[in-house]
Amino acid sequence: MRLLLVEDDNHVAAALSAVLKRHGFDVTHARSGEEALQALVPEGPGFGVVLLDLGLPDQDGYEVCGKIRKRTATPVIMVTARSDVRSRIHGLNLGADDYVVKPYDTGELLARIHAVSRRTVHEDAEAGGEDALRLGPVHIELPTRRVTVDGTAVQLTRKEFDLLALLAQRPGVVFRREQIISEVWRTSWEGTGRTLEVHVASLRAKLRMPALIETVRGVGYRLVAPAA
Repeated sequence: MRLLLVEDDNHVAAALSAVLKRHGFDVTHARSGEEALQALVPEGPGFGVVLLDLGLPDQDGYEVCGKIRKRTATPVIMVTARSDVRSRIHGLNLGADDYVVKPYDTGELLARIHAVSRRTVHEDAEAGGEDALRLGPVHIELPTRRVTVDGTAVQLTRKEFDLLALLAQRPGVVFRREQIISEVWRTSWEGTGRTLEVHVASLRAKLRMPALIETVRGVGYRLVAPAA
């Protein structure tokens, strides 16, 4: 996923960018509000999420958020030291999708990024009437929970289907093990890691595509979209 990080402190931006890149994000760093707005032009690369610091050198972050919302529906997460309720309400009223107060836990920030991007995927799918995902020869029918490979049905368990559908929402994006366990099994990571590994191995075997789900060592898994 492409992510726009709007942060004027180069040291903070470098440290956060390194963490985000380790978790599979393609990060673009903007040091001012104007740089951010230039990156968000329609002919630009497109971003899945904007992380917006409010203390920018050229204009207030709230003003930047309002301008962003006028030109794009890209989710915006405000990241700031302003912790009072009034500031949070003001940011959300301007169109921010979430508000994270510094200092923050990196794991929480990552979870919030995935949450707002996931909501956007679901909203886009509902708006477009999308009820299926196609990844090369793999066809996933969401309402019927049916999966075919080159037209041949593949029988999956409930959790195998949920795991495949989750990864297929964002081909190429790394999903952390903790996130997968939370969303598919609705529980915490402790004691469930081996279950995830078994389900990934089963999916690879049943789909007869061992390279479809890639293990990202120390982080999690991502789905590698096959050629049609």
